[in-house]
Amino acid sequence: MKLSARLVAVAAVLATAACAPQTSGTSSSDKDEKTGTLRVWLFQEVNNKPKERAVDSVLAAFEKAHEDTEVTVEYIPVETRAQRIKAAFNDPESAPDLIEYGNTDTAGYVKDGGLADVTAEFTAWDEAKDTDPTARQSVTVDGKVYGAPYFVGVRALYYRTDVFDELGLDVPESQAELISTAQQIRAARPDMYGIAVGGAYTYGAMPFIWAHGGELATGRTGSYASAIDGADARKGIEAYTSLFGDDNCPAAKCAGMGGNDTVTAFASGKAAMAIGGDFSHAAVEAGKVKGQYAVVPLPGVEPGSIAPAFAGGNNLGVLKSTSHRTLAVDLMKRLASKEAQGELFDAMGFLPTFSDVRQQVAAKEPFVKPFVETLAADTKFVPASPAWAQIDSSLVLPTMFQEIVSGKKDVAAASADAAKKMNEAFGSAG
Repeated sequence: MKLSARLVAVAAVLATAACAPQTSGTSSSDKDEKTGTLRVWLFQEVNNKPKERAVDSVLAAFEKAHEDTEVTVEYIPVETRAQRIKAAFNDPESAPDLIEYGNTDTAGYVKDGGLADVTAEFTAWDEAKDTDPTARQSVTVDGKVYGAPYFVGVRALYYRTDVFDELGLDVPESQAELISTAQQIRAARPDMYGIAVGGAYTYGAMPFIWAHGGELATGRTGSYASAIDGADARKGIEAYTSLFGDDNCPAAKCAGMGGNDTVTAFASGKAAMAIGGDFSHAAVEAGKVKGQYAVVPLPGVEPGSIAPAFAGGNNLGVLKSTSHRTLAVDLMKRLASKEAQGELFDAMGFLPTFSDVRQQVAAKEPFVKPFVETLAADTKFVPASPAWAQIDSSLVLPTMFQEIVSGKKDVAAASADAAKKMNEAFGSAG
């Protein structure tokens, strides 16, 4: 008898999760049961009901195809995902079979021994050939695939159409024009930031570094070296940090701002421009600027070019400890399929990882177009190293930006210090 899917809401994280020890390897199960209960952990969204409905549709088809199989889904808080997932790696008996995880976590989870190598299944999957290269890179470590991309997020330039019209300004087509336009707006409207920027907005700053030819690091897994203090990277850092000052976004107010803060400033009418994601659309629509803004790709150095953007998003992965590998891989592919990603976009606005499906949703929803153009132009990813989680959580790059905009250090000194910290993290990660 086929059992129905059951959704289990997660009210709290296990008290022991935060104390879970670091793992160095999780045993693979020698079982591959074709019936029974599959446990799945997905992330809880602010408004989770639409996501649940999209997932339920996939589960219904999965259970119809697999008799005597049940799926239970727990929606876990994003903020505590690291502790919860690490605890699962340490306790295979209570671990799920399939998880959703942030794409910057791949290398760390692979090092922990928690994710199963699904290279053979992913390569044989017909739809995988249409996965965009950066999304595929986000599930790949040392040439092996450890999951399926679930959705992608990318940032572009939001700007106030009414302010630009009032001041007779053209939409900037290069980063130099972006900087000068922001300063013109601030001069004409001193109550407003020309462009809201944040010293803690790492993913908003990265396009400036990449557009100038800089890199965060060079190498490959196991042998990364920081490149943040390279000549080209420093040019990008100088361009980004030049936006902090009384002529645009005062350092005293903007040095501590993160990505959400800059989007909030724009949505509330405090800024004429901001770098925001496709995932920021709902927040902007709910703000004071509704009907008075537009979005274009963030310009690069050369006029008419698009700055490379960080391709964020989430993946799905099968745990190495699963006793239902075949079933778990099948469910992973169904949840990450073209049809399911299209339904997830309709439900949540999350951009699909398949290039052809993105073109389809862009045709339906005009607001998606500049983000799709950005993805098509060029995207970048963080180093595929378990060290990145340490670099990110210890605020190496925000500290560098804040030291520069506060005047404590110049670009050369701050970037050199950041490079040293990054290299220490890369070295400790093995």
